[in-house]
Amino acid sequence: MMPTEPQAGWQDADPRDAGFDPAALDRFTGKLQSLTTTSFMVVSRGRVIYRHGDVSEASYLASTRKSILSLLYGPHVASGRIDLDLTLDQLGIDDVKGLWPAEKRATIRDILTSRSGVYYPAGSPGGDDAGTPPRGSQAPGTRLHYNNWDFNVAGAIFEQLTGIAVHDALRDQLAVPLGFEDFDRGRQRMLGYPDRSRFLAYHMFLSGRDMARVGLLVLRGGRWNGQQIVPESWVRDCVAPHVRPAEMHGQFTGRGLGYGYYWWVPMHTEAAEWQGAFLASGHYGQFVLGLPKLDLLMVHRRAISDERAMRRNAGIDLGDLPSVSSTQMVALGQAILDCRDGVSPRAGTTPPPQQP
Repeated sequence: MMPTEPQAGWQDADPRDAGFDPAALDRFTGKLQSLTTTSFMVVSRGRVIYRHGDVSEASYLASTRKSILSLLYGPHVASGRIDLDLTLDQLGIDDVKGLWPAEKRATIRDILTSRSGVYYPAGSPGGDDAGTPPRGSQAPGTRLHYNNWDFNVAGAIFEQLTGIAVHDALRDQLAVPLGFEDFDRGRQRMLGYPDRSRFLAYHMFLSGRDMARVGLLVLRGGRWNGQQIVPESWVRDCVAPHVRPAEMHGQFTGRGLGYGYYWWVPMHTEAAEWQGAFLASGHYGQFVLGLPKLDLLMVHRRAISDERAMRRNAGIDLGDLPSVSSTQMVALGQAILDCRDGVSPRAGTTPPPQQP
């Protein structure tokens, strides 16, 4: 089966032509039915070989937005409009109650790896808030702390240096050239707590099949239908492990995940199929998992209503919902690999119970 990219719509392919057992894929559906999954999609060499649920339903991406933002950076880094070595001080970045001089030494590169050393309260919920170190305790560039202050200020820096709103860039740099089928510019929103921080979250609402186009773009090294949408070198940097699993702290310890420029890097196994893998991960269960060695892509959605997303980001309803974790997504990825013809399922491929 020759590699391709979708045009107006996705092409389906017989899973047997991609080396997958249809009966095994049917059994895989049972795994999804035990979770809170609302849709799941598998793309092999640019064609859909499996879908479950409504992949056209657009909903809240949560932190998957961050991986998309990193792709938006690419053309502007290449053009010189964004210099990753600029510091917060040089950019004139400050916040409501003021940043400390040491914090202002953080560079854009530090921010894109969530290692700014700025532990100022974020303007939106989420991140490893419970594991936040004391302010001033870590120098910029030395420790990953997954936090929304870094992610939100990255959006503000993008807008400051390019003069383009993040959601307009999403439309013009990705949605239009990749042919998103379900994109609505009016649904993309800035959400958060403006009284706490100047930097709010640039939330995105996309469908599973449009997320798959983003994932396929990364698999293709930023190239789409003969056009280089994102520089290949930038795509490689985004999914390279700038932070290794052993350097993780807090809730991310022991997951076998590295971290690039807002993309997670599965490094839990030496198996050839997983070499070069990348993962975009969002709360509740929003995932894009790519396996370049097999030209294979998976998209998992756990749809959340716009109302719920807005209430959460306004601080009104911070209670959690049953979700699918990144560990479970990696297990689902292995379960799909085990659906290949002649492959015996590996031990431990059943996803662990869903998270409360």
